[in-house]
Order: sequence, then C-alpha cells, then structure tokens
Amino acid sequence: MTRALLSLGSNLGDRLGNLRGAVAGLADVLVVTSGVYETPPWGDPDQPPYLNAAVLVMGDGVTADDWLSRAHELERRAGRERDPARPYGPRTLDVDVIMVWTEDGLPVVSSDPVLTLPHPRAHLRAFVLRPWLDIQPYAQLPDHGWLTDLMRTPEVAADLPALSPRADLSLEP
Repeated sequence: MTRALLSLGSNLGDRLGNLRGAVAGLADVLVVTSGVYETPPWGDPDQPPYLNAAVLVMGDGVTADDWLSRAHELERRAGRERDPARPYGPRTLDVDVIMVWTEDGLPVVSSDPVLTLPHPRAHLRAFVLRPWLDIQPYAQLPDHGWLTDLMRTPEVAADLPALSPRADLSLEP
C-alpha cells in the first residue's frame, strides 16, 4: 500500500462543504483527517481567507501520479477554475500532493515539474505543516527535517499567529 499526504484548501463558495466534498471523494482510501484551520491567503493577498486541512490516504498499488490525478479530479468536481494570471488566486478547492510514501514506507522523491515530491514549498507553509502535525506529529520532510523544527523557522513562525484552529468545524459530513 502506498500512502500520500494531501493538503486541502478552499476560499470560495461553501468552504467547509468543499473540504467535506474532497474528504467524501477520498472515503475509499482515507486513513485520517486533520483539524480545520482558517488562514489568510498566501502569495496573493487580494482574496478571502482559506479553510485548510490535511488528509492521509492509502491505496494498494497507487502511484504518485495516480494521487495527483485523484487530486485534480476532486478539484474539477468542486468547480475549480485555474487562472494562469493568478497562480495563488482564490479557488473553490485546492488539493496538493505534499508527500507520497512507497509500499516500503520510503518517501518518493521526484523533480518532475508536473509533480515534484515532496512538495517544493511545503516547508515554507504553516497552513500545510500545522494540519500535517495533527495527523503525523513525528513526521519529517526529506531534505528539510522534522516538522516540529520547521514550525520554528522564521518563514513559518511568522505565519503561525494568523493561523486559527477551527475546533467548531469538522470534516465529518
């Protein structure tokens, strides 16, 4: 069985409903979900705040490319429209493949521009790292170290005060 960590985000429409729709679309492979966090937009400040979460999924014989295809299908179902002029712009649903592990538990490392693994900017994003810690508190990001150490880097630590845990929201339908 391969495993993947997916990061979920939504800031258009029914944000929580979009995240729940993604989780429902992963029900056959879902292992665990993180809590929900409200975060300011990253990279393009002229947009509404996001709801973010992370999920761990597992599937028999599923490749990294398969996980990416599944992520794109979830985005398509949620009505995601990509605007090349705003790569960090608003979206109904964003599903990023952050990490993939082989059946032997080894991290998949890839420099393919279509799917770079681990995600090339995960170590800089509090909205990815904090939910990930909910489900894998002892995780390491290859070439970057322990998630707990990454949370203390200046780039991530600067974003943490604006990240709000939303214990009042659940990814359960």
